[in-house]
Amino acid sequence: MRIRARGGCTFAEDPARSAPEARIIWHADLDPTTLCVAAIPTDRADPDGLDLERVAPWLTVVTDPRGWDHAVLSDGRHHIRLDLAQGRLAGETLVHLHYRLHGLGNAEIGLLPLRRLLHFQRHHRFAHSLYPPDPWIERGIQLLRTYDGLAAGATQREIGAVLFGEARIAEDWNDRSDSLRSRIRRLAREARALALGGYRDLIRRQARLPSKPQVHGEDSRSDPD
Repeated sequence: MRIRARGGCTFAEDPARSAPEARIIWHADLDPTTLCVAAIPTDRADPDGLDLERVAPWLTVVTDPRGWDHAVLSDGRHHIRLDLAQGRLAGETLVHLHYRLHGLGNAEIGLLPLRRLLHFQRHHRFAHSLYPPDPWIERGIQLLRTYDGLAAGATQREIGAVLFGEARIAEDWNDRSDSLRSRIRRLAREARALALGGYRDLIRRQARLPSKPQVHGEDSRSDPD
């Protein structure tokens, strides 16, 4: 399944939901932390089985038109993405997961979400230590607020007043260095670029996957192995 147009979600979420309530299932091409797994039905005698009923409060599973499951475990702030290369999650109670890692770069990237999943399976909560703070968040919030202002028809000066305060705008707007106005122009330029599709790089900007073979038949699923 290829990314369509400007979007990047395998399945769209209801835009009326707040961010903590939303369960976004980003396409694996955009979310390098997506784990590719095979799910084999098992029973309670299996010590390594994943009990889907126990994790149900955090689990969202959707099935694409070709019958393949895509899932996310999330509490609204943290997430673990799973793509099924074999087997199903929907309709199952317990499954034994086989993890599909390959190469060097891909395997290294996959270790972090695997550690997150193992911790979640043991403790039924997300390990904050495995989700380090993102230094880009503050900048991203500024860009979102900038775009909201642009979409509402605000001038760059009005946007600057919201972001940096009326007092600073009154003091520095006509400064010879033009630094404040240049900063707001950059924010406006970057905000427009994000809205035109640049947002798709937000998840993968810190973890780039090398070229990889197809998994679960992105072009063809005739042979799941």
